[in-house]
Amino acid sequence: MLDLVFNDAATVWAEPQGMAPTRFTYPPAVDITFAQLVGHAEHLHATSTAPHIGHQVAALYRGWIAHHAGGHAQLFAAYFNLGVELGRNGDTGGALQSYQAALTLRPDFASAAVNLGLVLESAGSPQAALTAWQAATQTDDARTTLINHQARLLERTGQLAQAERLLYVSLLTLPAQPDVIQHWVHIRQKMCLWPALPDHVPGLTVSQLIANCGPLATLALYDDIALQTTIAAGWIARKTRQTNTRLSPAGGYAHARLRIGYLSSDFCRHAMSFLIAELFERHDREKFEIYGYCSSIDDGSDIRARVLAGFDHTRFVRDLSDDAAARLIRADEIDILIDLNGLTQGARLQILRDRPAPVQATYLGFVGPVPLPELDYLFCDDFVIPTDLAAGYQPQPLAIGATYQANDRKRIIGAPTTRGACGLPPTGFVFCCFSNHYKITQTMFAAWMEILRATPGSWLWLTDDTVWARDNLHAAARNAGIDPARLIFAARVSPADYMARLAVADLFLDTFPYNAGTIASDAIRMGLPLVSQIGQSFASRMAARLLTAIGAEHGIATTEAAYIATATQLAANATAYAAYKSLFSETAWAHTMGDIGQLTRTLETTLHHIAKRPA
Repeated sequence: MLDLVFNDAATVWAEPQGMAPTRFTYPPAVDITFAQLVGHAEHLHATSTAPHIGHQVAALYRGWIAHHAGGHAQLFAAYFNLGVELGRNGDTGGALQSYQAALTLRPDFASAAVNLGLVLESAGSPQAALTAWQAATQTDDARTTLINHQARLLERTGQLAQAERLLYVSLLTLPAQPDVIQHWVHIRQKMCLWPALPDHVPGLTVSQLIANCGPLATLALYDDIALQTTIAAGWIARKTRQTNTRLSPAGGYAHARLRIGYLSSDFCRHAMSFLIAELFERHDREKFEIYGYCSSIDDGSDIRARVLAGFDHTRFVRDLSDDAAARLIRADEIDILIDLNGLTQGARLQILRDRPAPVQATYLGFVGPVPLPELDYLFCDDFVIPTDLAAGYQPQPLAIGATYQANDRKRIIGAPTTRGACGLPPTGFVFCCFSNHYKITQTMFAAWMEILRATPGSWLWLTDDTVWARDNLHAAARNAGIDPARLIFAARVSPADYMARLAVADLFLDTFPYNAGTIASDAIRMGLPLVSQIGQSFASRMAARLLTAIGAEHGIATTEAAYIATATQLAANATAYAAYKSLFSETAWAHTMGDIGQLTRTLETTLHHIAKRPA
């Protein structure tokens, strides 16, 4: 999901009348009005690019504060602005002292409390940040902002139940908050707190909740391409701005080798990197020059090192503004820029709005519509987005091969394991699903309970995602008349060990309407049979695409009833199960979705076809 900040770091505080001096001198007289001081400081920022200008501005505020230490109506605001400057300059300790001084002079100054908490958070003290926000004297106007910051940080630190409750309180105070709705709904999904969109929120209708639930949540809730597009378009309209800037030449460049840029916040230990690493390595360097624009954290992982080594040129843009990153891409004269985030956490869509490349596409990160006007293509295949459904998508779907999904043949697989080592009972048929719990809907779980009811002695093996999801799933099983002990939760392990334990289960039960993508491919590679329900949307057709590739259409259901029947029949009929399982192997995987060489060639053909060249 995209990790939104409800209220970014506060801006400079000024007197209501907004007075500004008519001329500027340096240094200013310390007895000028506060408004003149603010105007002078802002003028320096606006007219100078010197790296030390922030320190000069901080010195102005310090001088004014010292001169008026005996008392001044705007002294609290001067301390606040000094805190902003020191924060910009990287002086965390000074910023904290300044905000605390502002609060001492004016305890109900919520902006200072907000910034104090933000500085503490960025300094690695989340609990201190929460304490600062909780202790702040809260006016009615400020209460919502302070609650939202607490909830955001609680969500980031995995304290989902507290975050969910606070966001609900925030909505009770002010219902019309799209960002709060989005986070609230998605937290409920991750907790398996159903229904994810309740109909009892005062001041909000279910339609309003749906409209603002966010693009990622929508993929897991609705198999409706038009609705997915509408919600994504609304999110993009709120979160990006049209710039009317086109940095790149419309006619393209005349490079001997096409310059391909990959933009992502997931060049780290992330599912996307595990899929795509070998693609970067395999690009034909006689025809292509590969650039990586990395906005991800440096997690020190082996996969990150490998991904970055797969580029000819790596540009680190995490600390650059969107405008600066776009201008860097333009300076590199990228022919085709491929966004690997879409509408997921860490996306930098504003970079694309300046058109830093003549051709721009989105791929792999988000399996749904991304209706950003500056995107030209959505890379896919003709199965996940068939021709008769393509008109419903934005941007234009473009097939890049028989199977859209890149896969890494060099993936490390752990040593073979056993049921006992995985905490599974020695006997009984083991159904499993290792997808993130936000993909598990109330309807899907009810179908799984029907499968367990029809197969006595069977088990359902799930990822141990969150304590709240585990408790809620246990309760849902109990309410369905299924012994909660038949649900077994697997602790998260290393990527290699995760791959190895897939081979231990008997049948993977896919989620709908948001299918497994990476995990479905992994299951096939490890010989784990899969059943999936297919729908209309890209997200609901991913697993079926992979099953079709290996000739396992028997596992594709078009209705919930057929899904239940297929899974039940495979568990009950050993002969049918053995025949179906024989289709799943690393050999079958290697010749289809695992043929990264073929995908690289078809993608490169596509890239040459869509590249723009000067006339």
